[in-house]
Amino acid sequence: MSGLSSPRAGVVRGFCQGVVYLGLLLFAAAVLAQSDSSSSGSSSTAHSHAAQHATKEKSSTKSKTAHRSSRASRVARTHRIRQAFVASKELEPMAQQLATMRTPEAYAAVSAYARSHTGDAAAAAYLALGHAYLLDRRYADAQSALTRARRADGELADYTDFLDAEASHEAGDDAGAENLLHGFTARYPDSIFDAQTPELEATVLMALNRPDAARQALAAAAGTDAADRPGFLLAQGQVELALGQQQAAESEFKQLLLGHPLSADAQIARAKLTDLGAESLLSTEDLRTLAEAYYHAGRYGAAAEQFRVLERAPELSAETRSGFAVSEAACQLKLKKLTVAEASALPDTPDENGAHRLDLLMELARDRDDSDGLRQIVGEMESRFPRSPWLADALFSAGNMYLLKRDFPAAIDYYSQLASRFPADKNAAAAHWRSGWLSYRLGDYDAAERIFDEQIRLYPGATETVSALYWRGRLYETRDHKPALAAADYRAIVRAYQHFFYAQLARRRLAALGNPQAAPAPELDRIQPAPEPHLVDTNPDDSPHLAKARLLANAGLNEYIALEIKDDPDFSSMTAVAEGQIYASYGETFRAVRAMKRAIPNAASVSIQSIPLAYWRILFPEPWWNAIQTESARNNLDPYLVASLIRQESEFDPRAVSYANAWGLMQLLPTVGRAMARQEGIARFQTFQLLDPEMNIRLGTRYLRQMLDRFGGVQEYALAAYNAGDSRVAEWQAAGPYSGIDEFVESIPFTQTREYVEAILRNVETYRAIDDYARDQGQTSASR
Repeated sequence: MSGLSSPRAGVVRGFCQGVVYLGLLLFAAAVLAQSDSSSSGSSSTAHSHAAQHATKEKSSTKSKTAHRSSRASRVARTHRIRQAFVASKELEPMAQQLATMRTPEAYAAVSAYARSHTGDAAAAAYLALGHAYLLDRRYADAQSALTRARRADGELADYTDFLDAEASHEAGDDAGAENLLHGFTARYPDSIFDAQTPELEATVLMALNRPDAARQALAAAAGTDAADRPGFLLAQGQVELALGQQQAAESEFKQLLLGHPLSADAQIARAKLTDLGAESLLSTEDLRTLAEAYYHAGRYGAAAEQFRVLERAPELSAETRSGFAVSEAACQLKLKKLTVAEASALPDTPDENGAHRLDLLMELARDRDDSDGLRQIVGEMESRFPRSPWLADALFSAGNMYLLKRDFPAAIDYYSQLASRFPADKNAAAAHWRSGWLSYRLGDYDAAERIFDEQIRLYPGATETVSALYWRGRLYETRDHKPALAAADYRAIVRAYQHFFYAQLARRRLAALGNPQAAPAPELDRIQPAPEPHLVDTNPDDSPHLAKARLLANAGLNEYIALEIKDDPDFSSMTAVAEGQIYASYGETFRAVRAMKRAIPNAASVSIQSIPLAYWRILFPEPWWNAIQTESARNNLDPYLVASLIRQESEFDPRAVSYANAWGLMQLLPTVGRAMARQEGIARFQTFQLLDPEMNIRLGTRYLRQMLDRFGGVQEYALAAYNAGDSRVAEWQAAGPYSGIDEFVESIPFTQTREYVEAILRNVETYRAIDDYARDQGQTSASR
């Protein structure tokens, strides 16, 4: 984390340490009080905009290219923004606390800072206050703070004006909002708010009863990215409706609904169409598109309702009506509401609807562990629908069921049928690999060798193929006694999957073989690493957007940082490292990790030396390193193992609370936390304390040590138990014997647990390699 170098740094740091624990208390209270129902009522435009800004990327509009300034002017502006950043750097920890918690103490600290500074520092502080007030729906206070920010004339003037316009509109001061919005894009041609401004201005003008002016404001943005936004389309429909152009309004509402069906604005548009009696504008195909969009987004209740409406539509063919009925039943299956009687009552037709019906019945049989019923249904599907994709789904699901039941011959049968009947199916590569692996586990090595060879030839790019390469190499070693061919497979793994779990295993096998010369293997030439990314570890000196993103962190406007960076016309991977560094600078390491994962998705396939160290430091961070080292030493743990576990569990988010109610950095259940606290002699322990990073590391390392002790110090067993529970690991051990720990890991039946163990062990070596490389370069970790 970046330090504070001014004489007042100690005071500021002390303030932050004083309020962070209060922040954790408040956060914990919010988590504990959270219910399944979402809050209702009228949400503010400001709040919805903030959510949109945080989740939507915005590409450059046509006007961006047209208005791009000369390099000299960009350098000069960047220099001014950097000066503002330096002037307001001491504000950052206070503004971050305000943005996160918005407590009276946080408001008071930022207010005091604002009053005691002038210029850019004061402007950033008042902007931070205005933003926080806006989130708290204190619109009059937001207006006041943002007016003060404008008087200070800072480098974030577009943020000041836009947020003030939102606050003014919500406060009922639409005339004031229009004064701020009129001419906004001309004043700020490179602002991230240029796309949102037309729809907000149109809304404001409508409130002022000026629909003609609202239409003009929207028309001026035609052909830009603004015109594609859901809010823009909604505003156009409302404006046309106000002008008496109902047909045009209906067209806009329909376009919004079909083009952005999952947006909140689409639901408003749907309600408008219903109020206007215009539902008939939506064809059967339109409604089907909506239903399928809801289904694929996991909105099964909405999809089911839509399919029910479609099923009742007049003038449908029997096949179409049957399809809608089966699709509605599929939604009910996802909602765990479908009964056998309901599925059986669906039309039994000789088409894909009939195949889908049988697939639903098969899933219900699997849910109730009815093996005989499942076999009968799959057999019927094979007889009646031999080419149906629903049969492919049923075969894969049946194979998975028998895999979990450890009936490997039955699983092999279903997986093999899927791979042979449907070689292009989305699950074909996985099914093919599993049939080979289970053949290996049954000792049918001839079949395993054949299937592994086929996997490498037929699916060279599939996720499972690295496993086939490794285990084919093992068979070359142990059964065929051909070390040169084994070495060829192992070297292909090391070449193409440098930081994968299997690359670690392959390097060990090569060492055990004495690093023999690999036999020629032309079929392995297609197994190649991902192209090395072209990355630099310096940032441009003429990017106002990048400079503004850093300044935004000082003001606590975190939800806009990524958008500001991506709005740079020259956005590239070099700005991704800047984004990560900005997040890390104020302690949101998890956001930094996620940003870098998006920027370099193939990092596990390339060498350490091919990526600048700055990128690796963000991908594999070491925050709280002192605590990790201290607690690791107390519990006789490798600190790299602890850091790797934290990276996998929470990505270093100390406030993470999972759907399974696991808390903090090391994702401890409250029951585990209380048990470990008792052992540590911590009196009156409460669950919220798991959000304290040092406490979480203290208790989590003790728990990890206990898992290791329980399983004889074997990391693979302990990590599997940490993820899935020790009873499951004992059950999986009993399903052996295994020739080695690699065979146990490969045999973990839960994909999530297997990948979890592999990822942590892989990351341990990656952490170590990064630090070794840094030492070779004469560097140390900046986070230590």
